[in-house]
Amino acid sequence: MAPQKDTKSNGTELSDAREERLRAALRANLQRRKVQKRARATESQTDEQTERTEKPE
Repeated sequence: MAPQKDTKSNGTELSDAREERLRAALRANLQRRKVQKRARATESQTDEQTERTEKPE
């Protein structure tokens, strides 16, 4: 990681870097949740198709 500049007088550079990290983390979290949702939907559809094709005895 690159060293951060210390700006104690106004703190804008540190807060900008923090906001950038938070935005990136939020974006990554959103993408991960979308992938999980798609996987669950696919799994659910597969389970439903399996249940339909099985014949009860």
